[in-house]
Amino acid sequence: MLSEETIAAIADELATAERDRATVPLLTARHPDMTVEDSYAVQNEWRRRGIAAGRRPVGRKIGLTSKVMQVATGITEPDYGAIFADMVFENGSVIEHDRFSNVRIEVELAFVLSAPIEGPNATVFDVLRATEYVVPALEILSSRIEMQGRTIVDTISDNAAMGGMVLGGTPVRPDAVDLRWVSALLYRNETIEESGVAAAVLNHPATGVAWLANKLAQHGDRLEAGEIVLAGSFTRPTWVHPGDTVLADYGPQGTIACRFV
Repeated sequence: MLSEETIAAIADELATAERDRATVPLLTARHPDMTVEDSYAVQNEWRRRGIAAGRRPVGRKIGLTSKVMQVATGITEPDYGAIFADMVFENGSVIEHDRFSNVRIEVELAFVLSAPIEGPNATVFDVLRATEYVVPALEILSSRIEMQGRTIVDTISDNAAMGGMVLGGTPVRPDAVDLRWVSALLYRNETIEESGVAAAVLNHPATGVAWLANKLAQHGDRLEAGEIVLAGSFTRPTWVHPGDTVLADYGPQGTIACRFV
């Protein structure tokens, strides 16, 4: 395990990179013995400092839950990160591109909880019972650690590359549709870039939420009522640039759009 001083120093470095829209060198190149638990300790320290500075936590994101994302990153296990209120954008938002680093978009479903979910033995059925509604979402990825050669340790420390999210479309009760078959088409500047179906996330997007509840239990935490949980992307990340307009068409579940300036 890394020392508390080293964990605090890395959290400081990442907070500065987020503030300055900068990228820092790979952590694993500088701390080759760094473990997954070390990286979650860094993330938790970064999150704790955000809360102390007045940022309001509103949920969690799950990453690397689908084969397309694991192939795209070369990382084969899921991870999670924190969502603050200032990361959440409304449908149709105009978003400052320079707020983020290495900006990409992913297509996801968000679960809004009406009851807590606590591991270590949470199941899909626990997730569905605790979910008030499911809504389409776009995740904005922002990488504060250099991209080439990243490992799961780098990604987790970097708050699982969470930059922001856009909520939109039509909220539905979790039993109103077959969530496995919710699909989406992702357009950038009126050209289709990606498409996918939600079953690509561990065969059911609620499985990812159950995984998260069980993982949080290992760290003495749980999912709370009212939290938003991004269940993981079912498309590859799409790069976006200043001036780009993004539209995700979820069919019966509606559309999400945003523009980067």
